[in-house]
Amino acid sequence: MENTNTKPKTKHVVIIPSPGMGHVIPLVEFAKLLHFNHHFSISLLLPNSGPPTSALTTFLATLPSAISYTFLPSVDPTLLPPNVAHEVTINIIHSHSLSSARSAISSLSNVVAVVTDLFGTDYFQVARELLISPFLYITTNAYALMFFFNFPRVYKTVSCEFRDMEDPLVMPGCVPLYGKDFVDPVQDRNDEAYHVFLYHIQRYNMAEGIFVNSFVDLEPGPINALRSGDSNSTKIYPVGPVIQSGLGGDSDDRFECLTWLDREPPGSVLFVSFGSGGTLTYEQIIELAVGLEKSEQRFLWVVRAPSNSTFGSFFTQGNKDNPFGFLPEGYLDRIKDRGLLVPSWAPQIKVLSHKSTGGFLTHCGWNSTLESIVYGVPLIAWPLYAEQKMNAVMLNEGLKVALRPKASESGLVEADEVARVVKDLMEGEEGKKAREKMKEFSELARKTRSQDGDSTRTLSQVAQIWSQK
Repeated sequence: MENTNTKPKTKHVVIIPSPGMGHVIPLVEFAKLLHFNHHFSISLLLPNSGPPTSALTTFLATLPSAISYTFLPSVDPTLLPPNVAHEVTINIIHSHSLSSARSAISSLSNVVAVVTDLFGTDYFQVARELLISPFLYITTNAYALMFFFNFPRVYKTVSCEFRDMEDPLVMPGCVPLYGKDFVDPVQDRNDEAYHVFLYHIQRYNMAEGIFVNSFVDLEPGPINALRSGDSNSTKIYPVGPVIQSGLGGDSDDRFECLTWLDREPPGSVLFVSFGSGGTLTYEQIIELAVGLEKSEQRFLWVVRAPSNSTFGSFFTQGNKDNPFGFLPEGYLDRIKDRGLLVPSWAPQIKVLSHKSTGGFLTHCGWNSTLESIVYGVPLIAWPLYAEQKMNAVMLNEGLKVALRPKASESGLVEADEVARVVKDLMEGEEGKKAREKMKEFSELARKTRSQDGDSTRTLSQVAQIWSQK
């Protein structure tokens, strides 16, 4: 006799992030939204080229049981050329993971969508072959997405290197963008990263829809232009801000920096951090250190060992030996009453949400930027790699929530300039204006993620379509 009381099977979504915490974290947070708010079960497929970092395994261990994860077979490290852009490395890892991803997806039931990020477009074809809807999750903003859709036209019409363009690129609803601030992969036409970037962005329209980690009130110009269809033919779904909650878990007493912040006046501390992968050269670290000291402001600085690569710790865990030995002699003693240095890592969201934090000197990674917006913390924009220069332009010239230091002819941001911009953010008129604007966006971010907010409704519409498959 047939059992008529069988519950409908849970719908399944497969999510495939690129390697690197900056890609994994936002896609996992998106997975949590799909699970907790819309009751999908989630399978994370994780391409890789070796043993996972302790940071990644610790992060994945916190996931609820309905979000499973599988490390795809490691790509042979000998297939990864040394000294290439990380976009090239990521692309090779993905291309060698297609077969194992296909097998993993085929073994699952009730899969309604495959979601990947900006370097995973080859998985679109896998999804189509399995009669599953492919979706793209853009871990950055609508301004960048507008650039991605416009770039194939630009590269055909501009013959010089983009940093030498005299006129800016003007896109609908966007602040003008000069070539020197284009994303890193396109700055050298002879670099393989250029061709990797172009290959993937030309495939974005193959997605059934594109989720953007932004929201309409933050970027009405580019979002409305993207939705109009003039620049693309794919549906755009702004669902941000999607960030880590970061407010539960480990007891605060584990973190010296939070105890230190508790003793400081409200809004008085500048948080200095370059994200999960950002590093500075030795010369730049010295200028930054001296500039922070000269500013006479309170600061909490997450310090990493210097590197000749601006993303030196992107695929590594960094050097933990003698973390401050490269700083000027006597520096720690001189700043001990106003500054605290933390090696390698700090609980960023707990710092940004702390009442004593009044500013954030940041590399302008989009995860960090959204966290700043949610907690209303104004910025000093110090971009390093990827699309961060574009983000800095938007934050400084468009949204006006960030101050941006000027580099000297040598390319260094010198100590006096560091001191000037830090003091301006924390005490000056420009800092006051940026703080007020950031508070406005913080309130708008809260509204869009509320039960009746625009981003919540947008994701609900997609979830309803998936649930009916």
